[in-house]
Amino acid sequence: MLRPLGKTNVRVTPLGMGCWPITGITSIDVNESDSLATLKSAFDSGINFFDTAYCYGFEGESEQMIARVLGSDRDKIVLATKGGIHWESGKQARCGRPDTLRRECDESLRRLKIDRVELYYLHAPDPNVPIAESAGAIGELIQQGKVLSAGLSNASVEQLAAFHEACPLAAYQPHFNMLQREIEDSQLPWCVEHGVSVIVYWPLMKGLLAGHLPRDYVFDPKDGRRKYPMFSGDEWQKNQDFLDHLRELAAKIDKPVSQIVLNWTIQRAGITSALCGAKRPHQIQQNAEAMSWSLTADQIAHINAAIAARGPIISKAAVT
Repeated sequence: MLRPLGKTNVRVTPLGMGCWPITGITSIDVNESDSLATLKSAFDSGINFFDTAYCYGFEGESEQMIARVLGSDRDKIVLATKGGIHWESGKQARCGRPDTLRRECDESLRRLKIDRVELYYLHAPDPNVPIAESAGAIGELIQQGKVLSAGLSNASVEQLAAFHEACPLAAYQPHFNMLQREIEDSQLPWCVEHGVSVIVYWPLMKGLLAGHLPRDYVFDPKDGRRKYPMFSGDEWQKNQDFLDHLRELAAKIDKPVSQIVLNWTIQRAGITSALCGAKRPHQIQQNAEAMSWSLTADQIAHINAAIAARGPIISKAAVT
């Protein structure tokens, strides 16, 4: 079941835990107790891959919680973190300067209470810093033994190529799901050609594709999903029509919609692992079960037909 991370000897599970939601910055009804329990549940459910970042939490709470819960199982897990985005006056700011990346990596290692992380991403390219300079800094961290392999997130093919030339990439992290498939004609084939793992976030599109939100769902004013076009108006109704097809399939094969979506995702050619965000133990437990079975070719064809019938979407990408 384990899959290689790029050209390294590291092996990761097809599903990983995305550790942004447990900080509660954009998710409502989050508490530390459940967040800690969710991390433990992910590990107990067979997930070995945990993805965090310097900016996951205003004070690095995500990394600190990982250290508290999973520190004793360090040799059984794969940790990825990111640098290049920090908080300024409550808003995210980018800085890909080498000195910043070195400093943030050191701070992340202290928070995680480890001396090396398996995968270190440039969280997003800094338009004010040549990407080769950012890549070079991560290459130095690899030479120093603080980082095993390099990653890049939220980047174009051109940026991937420039980074890879300066520092060989092990992984690329974009958003990707049934309704947001932009990478299939660009970054994904580039990564396959160059032996770079693709680690996707938003496989459930921030809960939309889990199938639990009814047509008449009213979002809390504090819910960050309200700003995305996919969660309102005609786009919302079209997405619900699409989900009805998935719900019908779910009833036939007796699997939750969320597992169908995740299983479809990790069967896509070129996708190494999909990151599942969760804030409750039962959520990550159910998601992890998607690794234990496989959709048939006919079922995948049925899903792909429903995706095609859904048509083009109005999407807004974000850094996460």
